[in-house]
Amino acid sequence: MATKNPDIARFKANLADERDSAALYLALAEAEADPVRADLFRQLAQSETEHADLWRDRLAALGIAEPRHRPSWRSRMLIFLARRIGVGAVLPTIAAAEVADQNKYAGQADAAELMNAERSHAAIVNATLGAGGKSGGISGADIARAEKWHRGAAGNALRASVLGANDGLVSNFCLIMGVAGAGLTNRSILLTGLAGLISGACSMALGEWLSVTNARELAANQMAREAQEIAETPEAETRELALIYQAKGMTRESAQAAAAQIMQDKDKALDTLAREELGIDPDELGGNPWTAAGASFGLFALGAVFPIAPYLFTSGTPAVLLSAALAVLALAAIGVVTCLFNGRTPLFSATRQVVIGCAAAAVTYGAGHLMGVAVS
Repeated sequence: MATKNPDIARFKANLADERDSAALYLALAEAEADPVRADLFRQLAQSETEHADLWRDRLAALGIAEPRHRPSWRSRMLIFLARRIGVGAVLPTIAAAEVADQNKYAGQADAAELMNAERSHAAIVNATLGAGGKSGGISGADIARAEKWHRGAAGNALRASVLGANDGLVSNFCLIMGVAGAGLTNRSILLTGLAGLISGACSMALGEWLSVTNARELAANQMAREAQEIAETPEAETRELALIYQAKGMTRESAQAAAAQIMQDKDKALDTLAREELGIDPDELGGNPWTAAGASFGLFALGAVFPIAPYLFTSGTPAVLLSAALAVLALAAIGVVTCLFNGRTPLFSATRQVVIGCAAAAVTYGAGHLMGVAVS
């Protein structure tokens, strides 16, 4: 019987995966404001749709109707974030997934024609997506615009937000469990938790401010030296830029032409060399330290408030249990979001986050209890 064919499950899995990718790229095209990049996303979506058609046809040849499809949880989450936060916030996650999946058909002899296409998708998303969609070749100006988008810091914002909230949640959860284990009064536990929230958030904000400020000062110094080199040795900088483009896959002639075009404008040359050679976005220079500090403070405080909240309206054992329950829910939610970065399933990521967080809290509760007994 056709339904006993062992390839059916594989064909269905491949079809679902390609349809997921097509839906994701189409959503990125709709959310992307830059028309060049939007067009590239649409081309990628069309390519993934063609791949899906191949598996659909093979299922049809076996007498299997096309299964109903709903995008995976991960794809739906990425689509939601792209629409609400922006394409730049999710693109690094998508790029990492493309790299991981570029050899997904390596063990499937009947999918050899898809291997190069998948590898091409990974290369496009990671390196040349911003400039590769224009007809008539890639100009130096195209590359400069592409690098501005490709190197933007927005892609790390989501990851940093999750980690910041997790820091506040775990540290204050452990702190509150420790003093609760020591047998402190409800008022003392509440004051301790609030103090932990404020002190931790201030510490995180100060650390972030110093980090971004130092990064900006270093970037400014490097930019100044690069500007001096462009003014004093333009030929050497042109050769250097051409070699960078050639290493990215351009022919020697195209690389030299692109570099020469960019070097005609000193400001554009500095902007491009800063991005290509130094990895610096001149428009950002590492970001705004005050914005970074404020975001760090707020995210830490957001996570830290969960284990404190029950002590505002209850006390004793119920407060401890409710605090632990809220912390567990928050840990699980953070774990679910982290699956966007680690490639694991939502269940695995949530479970791991809860187990580790609760283990840390249990250790501090036990230590607090022992110290409370000793002090008494």
